[in-house]
Amino acid sequence: MLGLRGRQWMIVALVVACCYLVTTGVSLTGAWATLNRDPTNAELQLASNKEVARRWQAWPAGRIFPEQISYRPETGHSEYAIRMGIVPDITCAQAVDQAIATTIARHGCLAVLRATYVDQLQGIVVTVGVVAFSDPWKADKAYKELPGPQGPDGRGSVSPALHAAPFPGTASARFNDEARQDRTIDRGGPYVVLTTSGQTDGRPAAAIKKARPGEPFVVAPQIGHAIARSLAAKSLPDCDEPEWEC
Repeated sequence: MLGLRGRQWMIVALVVACCYLVTTGVSLTGAWATLNRDPTNAELQLASNKEVARRWQAWPAGRIFPEQISYRPETGHSEYAIRMGIVPDITCAQAVDQAIATTIARHGCLAVLRATYVDQLQGIVVTVGVVAFSDPWKADKAYKELPGPQGPDGRGSVSPALHAAPFPGTASARFNDEARQDRTIDRGGPYVVLTTSGQTDGRPAAAIKKARPGEPFVVAPQIGHAIARSLAAKSLPDCDEPEWEC
């Protein structure tokens, strides 16, 4: 009788072991298939969004702020704005006036990257700032709450705005916050792009009593838009490359 029970328990143990082996085999097969299958469209989209959101950290500063950016003045022919320098500090609060700092902090500002350009004739200087957020929704909320474009109106310096970033020894050396005469705003993906502009001779905006004819700072929104478009443009994910998280 005991021998029969022993054989029965042995059979039960063998059946359980076989079940475990089958389950393990199925799990391993499923895991292998998951690891070796092509990513789904949803996974590719997620990877693309993550890559865009990391560009402010992953891209070299010279890629975010190219050495030259094409623009069209009122004459209609293409000219090039030249980069004077890139600000190493990326602190949100230090890059903008207090009213803007409060808004972008409320929506989770991660960093503000700045660089300064001059137009081809070296008469107009533009500081551009890339405000990085974790996702496009936070960037959009901040964008809608930030002050819109403002040009010279004879009433003094443009404020609140991005802080001017002069670079000694360049055409931008005299550009400071008192010389700010224009501001613009743009957005691309999880980034808000701000610009502030003035004249390279550093004349205070308060000294200008009437608006200049035409659009002297037309280069500024074009620089901002070019940088915003580049940062937000989605690339086709390459899951074999380390910069992608598929």
